[in-house]
Amino acid sequence: MKEKEKKIILFDGVCNLCNGAVTFIIRRDDKDVFRYAALQSEVGQELIAERGIDTEKTDSIILIEPGVAYYTRSTAAIEIAREFGGAWKIFTVFKYILPESVRDALYDFVARNRYRWFGKKDSCMIPTPELKAKFLE
Repeated sequence: MKEKEKKIILFDGVCNLCNGAVTFIIRRDDKDVFRYAALQSEVGQELIAERGIDTEKTDSIILIEPGVAYYTRSTAAIEIAREFGGAWKIFTVFKYILPESVRDALYDFVARNRYRWFGKKDSCMIPTPELKAKFLE
C-alpha cells in the first residue's frame, strides 16, 4: 500500500482514552493500513480544514480515506475495526442494525465524559522512535 493510500486517523492527542485507542489500533494494524495525527497538530488542522469538518460536532476521532471519504464518531470506529479483519469484522453489523443517530448518541456520551473518566494529558502523545513513521508531521 502506497503512503498516499494510507487511511488517516485523526484523534484527540491529549485524551488518554484516544491515545489508548491509537495504541490498540497500532497493535492490530497488521496490514499497515493507518497513519495517525492528533487533531491539535498542524497536519491534523490542515486535514480538517481541507474537508470543512466542524470540530464542534466531532472532536475525538475522524477517519480519512484519501480520495474516497471521511468518517466520524461511531462510523469511524466501525470502519477502523473492519480493517482488522477476522472476528473484528463483526462490529460492522452495528452499522446496519443500529441507526447512526443511536450509535452516535452512545459514542457522544462516552466522548463527552472521556476526560472525566480517563483523564487528559497536558500535551499531545509523542510516539516512540519505532512508531514515529506511523505519525504524520
